[in-house]
Amino acid sequence: MTRLLLLTFVALLSLSTACAQPAAPAPVPTTPATLTALAGTYADAASYAYGPNVYGKRTFTFNHGTWTLHFILALDPELKMVVFEYRTLGTYSVQGRSATVPNAYEALFLSDKKYVKLRSRDAGLVQGFGLAACNLPVDEWKDVSEVGCAGWRPVAVCREDHDLLALDAQGGLYFGQRPRDNDMCTAAKRPTVLTPPVVKR
Repeated sequence: MTRLLLLTFVALLSLSTACAQPAAPAPVPTTPATLTALAGTYADAASYAYGPNVYGKRTFTFNHGTWTLHFILALDPELKMVVFEYRTLGTYSVQGRSATVPNAYEALFLSDKKYVKLRSRDAGLVQGFGLAACNLPVDEWKDVSEVGCAGWRPVAVCREDHDLLALDAQGGLYFGQRPRDNDMCTAAKRPTVLTPPVVKR
C-alpha cells in the first residue's frame, strides 16, 4: 500500500490527469504580449482524479508577469479529506512559439519560494506520500525552498520550470503536461503535450 501511494504521489506531482476528462476546446492563436499580461485567478473547474481515490485541484494567479500556484491533494472529489497543500510563486516570461504544440508558446516559470502544508495526521498516509522525511507540522505552512520536500527540489537546485502556455477561445489557459519525475528544470525537459485548461474565475 505504501509503495502504491508513493507511486501515485510521483504521478500526481506532474499535475496531469490520470483519467479521462471532458474534451476541452482547442487552443487558438495568441501572442506573447497577451500571455505575459495575464491577470487574475485561473483554476480547475472541478477536482481531477489522479489515481484511485486521489484527487487534486490547481489554482493559479497571475499579475502581469508574476504567478502563484496553489495545489490541493485529497482522498475525495469534494476535497474534504485533504492530505497536503502546495504553494509556489515567482515570475514568468513567454518565449518563442512551441515547435511541437500548435498555438502554444514556450514559457519559463521561476519559483522563488516553495511551501508545503501537511493536512493529515495519518502516519501511514504521510509515509506513503513520501512526506515523512520533510518534518512537516500539521496545518501549518512550511517553507521548503532551501531544503526541498519529496518531489519538490530546493529552489537552488531547480528554480526553473520550462513549460508551455496556450489559450482557447473561451479564455481557458493551458500548461504543459509534466513528466512523471516532475523534472522540467531544463529546456530539454519541456513538455510536448498540454494539460486540460484552467478557467478564469
